[in-house]
Parts: sequence; structure tokens; C-alpha cells
Amino acid sequence: MAEGPTSEANERRRKLDALIEAGASPYFNRFLPPQPVAPLLKRFAAFEPGDRSDESFRVAGRIMIKREMGKASFLVLKDASGRIQLYGNVNVLGDEGYADFRRLDAGDVIGAAGPVFRTRRGELTIEVESFTPLAKSLHPLPEKWHGLTDVEIRYRQRYLDLIVNDEVHRAFYIRGRILSSIRRFMDERGFLEVETPILQTIPGGATARSFETHHNALDLDLYMRIALELHLKRLIVGGFDKVYEIGRIFRNEGISTKHNPEFTMMESQQAYADYNDVMEMIEQLVAHVAGEVLGTLKVPWKGEELDLTPPWPRLTLRDVIREHSGIDFVEYPVLEALRARVRQAGIEADPAWSWGKLVDELLSNFVEPKLVQPAFVVDYPLELSPLARPKDGDPTLVERFEGFIGGIEIANCFSELTDPLDQRRRFEAQAAQRRAGDEEAGFVDEDFLTALEYGMPPSGGSGLGIDRLCMILTDSPSIRDAILFPLLRPEK
Repeated sequence: MAEGPTSEANERRRKLDALIEAGASPYFNRFLPPQPVAPLLKRFAAFEPGDRSDESFRVAGRIMIKREMGKASFLVLKDASGRIQLYGNVNVLGDEGYADFRRLDAGDVIGAAGPVFRTRRGELTIEVESFTPLAKSLHPLPEKWHGLTDVEIRYRQRYLDLIVNDEVHRAFYIRGRILSSIRRFMDERGFLEVETPILQTIPGGATARSFETHHNALDLDLYMRIALELHLKRLIVGGFDKVYEIGRIFRNEGISTKHNPEFTMMESQQAYADYNDVMEMIEQLVAHVAGEVLGTLKVPWKGEELDLTPPWPRLTLRDVIREHSGIDFVEYPVLEALRARVRQAGIEADPAWSWGKLVDELLSNFVEPKLVQPAFVVDYPLELSPLARPKDGDPTLVERFEGFIGGIEIANCFSELTDPLDQRRRFEAQAAQRRAGDEEAGFVDEDFLTALEYGMPPSGGSGLGIDRLCMILTDSPSIRDAILFPLLRPEK
């Protein structure tokens, strides 16, 4: 949201009007390709004070700082790669050119050309021989010493946040490289990247409340997807052995430091694999990305150091809940008994919660915050995992794991259930819970059941939270710091 007019904003508007009256365009539509700043800084890093290049270089970017010293002025120009100082003086630019140079404001976008030299104070600088105003900024930048620190403004005006906060710009640059690195890793392992529908007649693949919409031409109610899983499994049935998708997911849930209603997941399916194979893939993927993007497997996180080196510990869900809460949920197979024990432990248990939801709350409240170093929690109760394969030797459990780093769940994966009869029973149980009032419970997906009836090879599936992984690798305290444009309540 633009701020109300100020004396400085009014002065900038007057400068804009003067440019227009003089027949000059304040908003150019093209500028010959400039030289990025970072390579210039590297190329001339060895320059001593007084050294000067023989050739001229063209740069373009936003003016961040302006200092006037009589017949000379200094600007700090920032482009996507870095910052460099510009030096303009009347002897080179002439009276009229220098007057135009002085009229530039912090925030303006300009192009400039000239030789590189190092000042007596040691600053690598371009002496401006020519310049072109490219876009007039009608609002002043935040005051340079305090910067933009208001979190609400930072999220609402991310463009301003990126302009003035270099660490934010770097974090989102890293996010882009993380996505590229993930794709390289998956491609090199023989996975095929695919795209599946966002609008679906039945939302499935997760336990979550969905967003609903309506298609007018078909007069059809639709849902925005809550997971990628079921369509990827259809592709395994169709004969693709390894597929993955990086895509947006939409869940009509609360907002917190770990939750945003719109977020990004990487989900995969691999035929002839189980959850042990997927565990190995996830820990190797995270290590690969950290090594390629950050150059290290030891990363800072809230004042601690995380070691992402594989292999990560494998911890059973029953053991870690018992260790950190003192509750062995196996000893409470009846819903009311477990609810009473959970309340005794200090959790306000909603009467509508199922037995599986109570176990999940124990994990979230007592265990998750303690899993700072990377770890996998394995072997979940069947009730918590309607799409996972039963564990050999214990049909009350399924072959499922969740990966945790920094006290945050980043991955949810399992050996896939391929038995269509068992899957139908679980879908029907979910549908019964939905009819009883659980809006997060699922539907019976008849088309998916038909696909399973044609025969699905054994498969291992993964779900990796991209935003949460970016939080970890950029040491960001909130998921909003890892999403360029997080959802916010509109201002009045």
C-alpha cells in the first residue's frame, strides 16, 4: 500500500512533471544489456586506490544512497547481483548533465556508463560519463539506518522488502537455487517431472480441509488440490516407474509460523520401492541441495548448528512419544481412555478428535519441538495413515515416516497401499468420519479405486515441504519469510 503524500513525495512528483514538460520520458521501455555488478567487483578487486580501467562499463539498477558534495555527487547503485558506487561530477557531465544527475533521487532506476576506478577511500566506483533515467520513484525508500523492519509492511510490500533488505533478497535467491537443485537431483535419479490437476472433483491424498470453487460452464463444484499424491499414483498404474511434481497445494487451515494456506510441495512416486528406499532418497536429497546451494552440510538454525549429513536416525513413533510425553499410546486403545490421558498431560483435547488425532497431537506437542537435528520418525498407527501400506508383522502399523529438521516436519512419506479392497475400506471409514462432522476427513475416490483395481506395482511415495526446507536452509523463523507473497488479511 502506497503511503500518503509527504513533502518529499510531492517534490518527486514535481520532478516527474518537470521531466514530462521538458519532453523527457521518465519511464524508458528498454536499455541495452548492462554488465552485472558482481562480476565487476570481482574483476577489479585487486585495484589499488587511484587505479582506473581503460574501458567503459554499462550498469543499471536502483539508486540506494545519494550523497552530494558540491560539484560532485556519489550514488550507490544496486542491481540483482550487488552494489557499486557511482561518481558524477560537473567536469565530465557538464553543467546541464550534472544538474540532471543531481536531480536523481534514492529509489530511482537508472542506467550509467563509465570507467571503473578505486577511490582514495578504497571504494570501487564507476565514474559516470553518461546516464539514462529509466524509472522515477515517486516514494522515498525507508530511512537507511533503520531500514524496513515492520513485519506487516515487509510481507504486504514484498517488493519494498526486497529492495532494501539484502538478506531477504539473498534468501529468495537461495530458494530459487534450491528448486533448481531439487530438480537436478530427481532428474539424475531417473524421475520424470509431471504436472497434475489443481482443480479436482474429489480432493484426496491428505487429511485437510479444502478450498471449494465452481465451474460455471460445467455447472460443477470443484476443489483445489490438497495433495499431489493420488494423480501421481495413477501414473504409476499407467506404467511410469518414477515421477515427481513440484506444485502448489491449497489447504483451508490456520496460519502460523509453519502454515500458509497456499504452499509448495515436491511429491514423488517410485515403483518397486518402499519407505526405506524413500528415506534414503530424502536424506540424500536434502544433503545434495545443501551442499550444492550452500556449500556445506552444517547450517545455522536459530543460534544452533544443524548437521544434515546422512544417515539420519530412525526413531519409532511409539518410542519417541513415550520418551518425551510419558504416554504409551498402545496402552490406551480405547478413544476415551486416551483422551483422558492426553488431557492429564496438559493438552486440551477436542471431543471431536479421533484416536489417531490424539496420537498426532502428542507428537506435535511433546516430540516435534525436540527433533532439532535431522531425524526420521517411523511406523505410524494405521488410523493416522489411510493411504499407507500395513507393516509386515504388525497390521496395526503402517510403513510411514516423517522427516524432521529444526523441530519442523519437512517430509511425510510411506510405502503405498496398493490393495484396492483395503483402500476402499479406509476411504469408507474416512467418509464416515466426514459425515460425522470431520471436515478434514476424505472422500471415496471411485476413479482412484478403479485405477488400483487394474494393478499398481509396489511403490514408495514422498512428500517434501519446499517452503519449510527453504526456512531451514535460510535460517528463517517463519514460513512467511520463505514465501514471496504470503496470504494476509486485506487492510481496511
